[in-house]
Amino acid sequence: MQQVADIFSNIGLLYLNAGQVGMWLIAFVLFYLAIKKGVEPLLLVPIAFGIFATNFPHTGLTEEGGLFYIFYNYGIANELIPPLIFLGLGAMTDFGPVLANPKTLLLGAAGQIGVYVAFFGAILIGFTPNEAATIGIIGGADGPTSIYLAANLAPHLLGTVAVAAYSYMALVPIIIPPVAKALTTQKEREMVMQMVRTPSKTERIVFPILVSIIVMLLVPMAAPLIAMFMLGNLFMESGVVERLTTVSREALMNIVTIFLGVAVGSTMTAETFLNAKTLGVFAMGIVAFAFATAGGVLIAKLMNLFVKNKVNPLIGAAGVSAVPMAARVVQNMGMEANQQNYLLMHAMGPNVAGVIGTAVAAGAFIAALT
Repeated sequence: MQQVADIFSNIGLLYLNAGQVGMWLIAFVLFYLAIKKGVEPLLLVPIAFGIFATNFPHTGLTEEGGLFYIFYNYGIANELIPPLIFLGLGAMTDFGPVLANPKTLLLGAAGQIGVYVAFFGAILIGFTPNEAATIGIIGGADGPTSIYLAANLAPHLLGTVAVAAYSYMALVPIIIPPVAKALTTQKEREMVMQMVRTPSKTERIVFPILVSIIVMLLVPMAAPLIAMFMLGNLFMESGVVERLTTVSREALMNIVTIFLGVAVGSTMTAETFLNAKTLGVFAMGIVAFAFATAGGVLIAKLMNLFVKNKVNPLIGAAGVSAVPMAARVVQNMGMEANQQNYLLMHAMGPNVAGVIGTAVAAGAFIAALT
């Protein structure tokens, strides 16, 4: 009889609570957005399932030694998975537009304005500096970097920040246009930019090495992300390790994406998600994103006061690192203003520069707050 009693005492249904059911509903909303609406499905499907599964009672998934515990502690807490994601991103990133027009690096840096505006704004409304930094990095529109910083500074916000970051990345076509249009004139949006030169193979190979030297000397805490990002890029640009390039951006990228999503979702229990801070994260996330867009556009306009070859200020809006979605949005806005306006390759410069800028910002926060 005792054995029968033990069996019944371990039935999860007996311990299910309203908070866990509420988290199921949130998981179902994310499933809907990912599957029906196509919102970042590669991340939101595993994140949503992680949320769903972790909110079953008595499964042991998140307890020490459990499957999700292993994914999180050995993949994210130990800083393994986000740098591997950056390896794959590097193997898919073309820095040619940056090399062809180096001043677009400044526009990528300008996109980080939103990170710092949101950082100070979050402190003003009651978040700790560590939490504020984690929220601010959402403005960089770089999911892996947001996860990396959250794991280092505010693990209790990791799931919320990840969902916010990827949600806003998917909302790039909705967030960028009104901000960019409000800060530019019709004439500025119509501006046709000159064709840029084609960088040499030597430049493409030297660039990731040079960036590694500069960034890792100035911001050592950004090294895990920058090192793997530039290694992946060097794989691609060297042209002699095609197998490594292919594995980095395909098989490895897909595998670690699954682990990343499930691990992030597993942190989102009712206790950590269903609270007032969650609303604050989402609210400040949109502030960060809006100011990041505005910062890039305004710096582009300022730059035009001093350079001979003017830039269309719209490309500054691509300084957020939602690659390549932000650049495509800028392209569409340029075409809407002038059918002869082809801005995609020009916008890719600040777009990929923004990835570097966000990783540097994350490293600076870690150095300052740990």
